[in-house]
Amino acid sequence: MTWVTAVAGLRARREPGVLVTVATVRGHAPRKAGAKLVVGPTGTWGSIGGGNVEAVAVDRARELMAASASEPELLDFALNDKVTNRHGVQCCGGTVSVLLEPLPVVRAVAVFGVGHVGSELARILARQDLDLHLIDSREDVLAEERLAALTDAVARIRVHHTPLLPEEVLAELPQGTHVLIMTHDHAEDAALCDAALRTPHLGSIGLIGSAAKWARFRARLLTEGGHDEATVDRIKTPIGLPDITGKEPATIAVSVAADLLRTFEAEAT
Repeated sequence: MTWVTAVAGLRARREPGVLVTVATVRGHAPRKAGAKLVVGPTGTWGSIGGGNVEAVAVDRARELMAASASEPELLDFALNDKVTNRHGVQCCGGTVSVLLEPLPVVRAVAVFGVGHVGSELARILARQDLDLHLIDSREDVLAEERLAALTDAVARIRVHHTPLLPEEVLAELPQGTHVLIMTHDHAEDAALCDAALRTPHLGSIGLIGSAAKWARFRARLLTEGGHDEATVDRIKTPIGLPDITGKEPATIAVSVAADLLRTFEAEAT
């Protein structure tokens, strides 16, 4: 398996990893600069030469994964019999620098409702490195020709047609998925809000709509839904940046996307 395939496999399985590359070599070393090793939570693919260098790199890669590190790190090794490292001596005679690049699990976003705003939002989010789930009860809005603008997406896109109960998709979403609710039907929105609050593994929950709409929803969630105020307050509404007041779908989509990216940055701090 090539290192590219290994990285793609981690991405598809939503597993963290670290890409290890021999950055520089002086003198004799087991591998030339550019040799790569991919370290996952339980396995490795490729090699940077074995021995002490590789063993130390694997250990450090796993430490970076455990710490959810995002910044790359450079390790220097002197390969001679005067230097004893964690896994013994390696006496090739040269020096090696190894670059460790964390491969974090990408974020996931679910857009419930791919109408005018939802489709514009999908076009923007598709340019981000994330898993993008598009869910709608209407088959026509998910037609291939309507989503043609997403064919060159950076994001990995999954389309869910849910003619009866869109909220059933919530349980299938990855851990920490950020949910944006903007369907064509207020009853559908209300059911999704209630179900999202009952799905503990989700990330943020956002609802599009007016203050009057939210007042009705909030009252129902507290009474009929049986949620407490702290739980209901997990739902952010309105979504988007408050200083952007335009009502055109593309404008709203830009505002919502910017607000979501700000949420991502807050998570990373």
